[in-house]
Amino acid sequence: MSCPFASPAATLGELAPLAGPLPDAYPVEVNRRYRSIEDPALVRRILLRPEVFTPDNALDTAIDLEPAALRILASARFSLPPVLASASGSDHLAVRRVVARFFSPAKAAAQVGPIKERVAAICAGLAQEYRGGASIDLAQRLAAVIPPEVMHRLTGVPIPPAEDLKAWSQDSLELFWGWPDAKRQLELAASAAGFHAWLETSVAEAVTRNDGNLYAALHHSGVDSARIRSLGYFLTIAGQETTAMLIATALRTALHEDRWDQCAQSEQVTSDLVSHVLAQASSVPTWRRRVAADIELDGQRFAAGEQVVLRLSGGALGEANDDSLAFGFGIHRCLGAGLARMETEVVLAAAARALPDLTPAGEEPNWMHLLSFQAPRTVWTALGPREAMA
Repeated sequence: MSCPFASPAATLGELAPLAGPLPDAYPVEVNRRYRSIEDPALVRRILLRPEVFTPDNALDTAIDLEPAALRILASARFSLPPVLASASGSDHLAVRRVVARFFSPAKAAAQVGPIKERVAAICAGLAQEYRGGASIDLAQRLAAVIPPEVMHRLTGVPIPPAEDLKAWSQDSLELFWGWPDAKRQLELAASAAGFHAWLETSVAEAVTRNDGNLYAALHHSGVDSARIRSLGYFLTIAGQETTAMLIATALRTALHEDRWDQCAQSEQVTSDLVSHVLAQASSVPTWRRRVAADIELDGQRFAAGEQVVLRLSGGALGEANDDSLAFGFGIHRCLGAGLARMETEVVLAAAARALPDLTPAGEEPNWMHLLSFQAPRTVWTALGPREAMA
């Protein structure tokens, strides 16, 4: 087992969105394991060859975990067998067909009204606090609230209590896509084990219900309980947490780039800003792949067994303001792409209309930077001077 170590890259959580070359963002241990691919054209070619560039490392830990952390996971019978984003071939397609029904464009569009109403209600409560002089973190009080509720309405699956959900999601992201030291690994492994245990119970209960929920639909299609739990683990984290992260980034961007008023007035400005965020600083800026066989693409040789990290946001894509890779490419493209974009646009526009006098507050937020995830940890806001003086 390799051990995490301190390096300048380990402090990147305090910096801005990932924009430079990928290796600059990661510790040496990660760079030794993964080869970074920056060129968007090559990324597309790789993602169109899933039989050679497989996703079977998508749920591996970015670094080797210490034996003590592995023992915690083993004692909890922790297991994430390949499913959906981490699976290939017929197994992937069979599950994808079932899941896709729950995230159809029509079902996503039907969420616009409920999201607007919920944002308006949240902002009405926040307005009272703002008028009392409070500074409020919109990442916690708004961005984190909407996606779990939308996910529950669309899928019918159980969602943990809000505090547990946030802790389990962020801890699992750090455990699987970060480079925690030995002590931190113990904390994260215990958190992941708790989440896995909750998920085991909630999946078992959901599959027995005949109410059309996603877990029951997967069960009836022949997906075994272990893979349903694995999908639930991935969906809970990647489904709602990354959307919450994207919303937080969009809220911060609108406020810091002086687009808040315009987002309140123009759907086009809001849409353009979200596209800008996806191109420059998506909450999922990279994907991982493993090379199954020797191959040459665009003059570059890839060896069987090699692991690659593919840039989906920032870098050349950010410079071109190109968001076409933000949700992946090819057969594994995110099923919730339209939903996540829609949620972000609706929350941003509705919040800007409901709270027109907001300004950034406090210092620049620190950023969470992991192997495949990034977002501002906080979006502190207050009322602007004119309202504060009223």
